[in-house]
Amino acid sequence: MNDQYEVITVSKEKKKSNKKKSKSNSSEAPRTGAKAFALIDVSTGRILHSDNGETRLPMASTTKIMTAIVALESGKLNDKVKTSKRAVGKEGSSIYLRLGEEMTLQHLIYGLMLRSGNDAAVAIAEHVGGSEDGFVYMMNQKSEELGLENTSFRNPHGLDQKEHYTSAHDLARISAYALHNKHFQTIVKTKVKVVPNPIEKWDYKWTNKNKMLRFYAGADGVKTGYTSDALRCLVSSATRNGQQLAVVTLNDGDDWNDHQALLDYGFTHYPLTNVIEKGYKLEGQPYEMDASWSYPLRSEEQSKIQQKVEWFQPNSLDYRLGHRGKLSIWLEDKLIGSIPIKQSMQMKTEQAEANQRNTQ
Repeated sequence: MNDQYEVITVSKEKKKSNKKKSKSNSSEAPRTGAKAFALIDVSTGRILHSDNGETRLPMASTTKIMTAIVALESGKLNDKVKTSKRAVGKEGSSIYLRLGEEMTLQHLIYGLMLRSGNDAAVAIAEHVGGSEDGFVYMMNQKSEELGLENTSFRNPHGLDQKEHYTSAHDLARISAYALHNKHFQTIVKTKVKVVPNPIEKWDYKWTNKNKMLRFYAGADGVKTGYTSDALRCLVSSATRNGQQLAVVTLNDGDDWNDHQALLDYGFTHYPLTNVIEKGYKLEGQPYEMDASWSYPLRSEEQSKIQQKVEWFQPNSLDYRLGHRGKLSIWLEDKLIGSIPIKQSMQMKTEQAEANQRNTQ
């Protein structure tokens, strides 16, 4: 017996969104001064707007987003990291570590992301990867795992180097992935961090270079960058009404203003819309949805959503685990999500009562 498919209308009610009034009602997408940019919805990974999104470009210190997430996922946050001569001597932005100084990996990641310390990047790489090259291998492995096709890492700090590049789309996906990590979230939204100094009587006090945290409502990340080849690069994120968006600009001389405009555009025109509610019962069926599901949609896209039900065979693993099927959600001809379908609580109760009567 083949799995059965059925196109259905799940709800005739107007979908609810978190959209609120915006200062600008213009539906025209903002223009930027960036060589490439991307606007992404963090929870779903949908690219909402972009230009030259697949173009390979140097990304300067926004590289450190990948450095941070690889280090965080190593599980070594409480390790004491000793600063090597190679780390201390790294040129560019620095948190001014001293030779032999010991600092926890977690504190080094704060220095990496708030102050863009290249010395911190090398110290992190040597400790987590065994060497700088070993860590770069881990960064590229993570890139492959995420399915990135236009990204290549050659160092953990982002200084200009041949074959060190990403694209706006790829960097947006890296950022969205990292923003799902609780430790990463906490670090990149921190405005000021005080860290014990093991050598001096005074503590380190690091102020985040990301000015978006101070002048854009809801801003909560992520990283600045600049080199002579990459020029100004910026990744920012913000959360409003339960929706988190992130913006990437590469080679943009007006990045602060462009990021505000792009975030405003995203929140206004692509609000996170409740497509399916958990527990919603299929019409005429003793089944209900096992989860809620939301997606960023323009108002004109809501009428283009279709749902298709796939019923599982009784001998399938999914069926034995309690799922009776799944609801696939399509935006025109593109599959954008799926939700498991389970037996409704009412039917479970009725079956339990019937079984009890049969045993009496």
